[in-house]
Amino acid sequence: MQEDVRGARILTIVLNPAVDYSSRTEVVRPTRKVRVSHTRRDPGGGGINVARVVGRLGGNAETLLMAGGEIGALLERLVREEGIACQTLQISGQTRIGFTVYEESTGLEYRFVPEGPVVDEAEMAACLEAIENHEAAYVVASGSLPAGVPDDTYALMAERAARRGARFVLDTSGAALRATLEKARVFMVKPSREELEQYVGEKLDEEGLKHAALEIVERGAAEFVAVTMGADGGLLVSEKGVLRAPAVHVRVRSAVGAGDSFVAGMVTALARGDAVEAAFRLGIAAGAAAVMTPGTELCRRDDVFELLGKVAMQDALSAIP
Repeated sequence: MQEDVRGARILTIVLNPAVDYSSRTEVVRPTRKVRVSHTRRDPGGGGINVARVVGRLGGNAETLLMAGGEIGALLERLVREEGIACQTLQISGQTRIGFTVYEESTGLEYRFVPEGPVVDEAEMAACLEAIENHEAAYVVASGSLPAGVPDDTYALMAERAARRGARFVLDTSGAALRATLEKARVFMVKPSREELEQYVGEKLDEEGLKHAALEIVERGAAEFVAVTMGADGGLLVSEKGVLRAPAVHVRVRSAVGAGDSFVAGMVTALARGDAVEAAFRLGIAAGAAAVMTPGTELCRRDDVFELLGKVAMQDALSAIP
């Protein structure tokens, strides 16, 4: 069988997806009707965003999503219209709708994220079975857990992926992040600065972020910890040390999907066999490109590769003193 020139297969997991609406208005006011324009509708959820960007960067992604009701059917159609291979696990609950409004007078962005449907034990069991039977070399779990599933659900996924030699990449927060890192070993975890601070229970400067990430690596919970720091760039920590990349300064139009774009850039590069340093650079470029686009549009391919040449590494991978 001829190898896919786009690299190894990537499976993204979407347990709590949404149909995301984004729009613009002059000013957000209470009580009165707020007239909006430039409305767009996109399939949403961390894993869907990752798959969208992987596809734009030339990678080979498929999405496994849990969806239900009329909104779930719309979501599946939007995913397929993006050209993403999709396996849908039907659930009894109704898929959620999210809203993002950009206020033109202030440049502020308002993001409304509703709770998703409850997922029962049988529905979750079908998802775990699908992961174990899939042939993807990389499994990316991104986003929040739905109501009704235990905090260690991502840990169970990591174990299922590991049984067949797949690399498990995690982008989540809170109790789900803690439970996974306590109960399983993952290939890479990507917390934001705020998520890592929440994980350790205190505010951290950059040195604190490095050592918190290194502690995760040293106790065997993750092979790589990628910390995204917004305007301060990113860190990639492994047993070899720290790779530091300053942010690429661009005009910020929306923060939606920047972290997902970072993950997609890294995994796309790794899946095609690039070195980890090159993968980290592509991740930084993709994250920067995502904030240049409005609402839920995510990054554009041309922007990513234009910015890639501007990504500089301050430190080589070396041991932390």
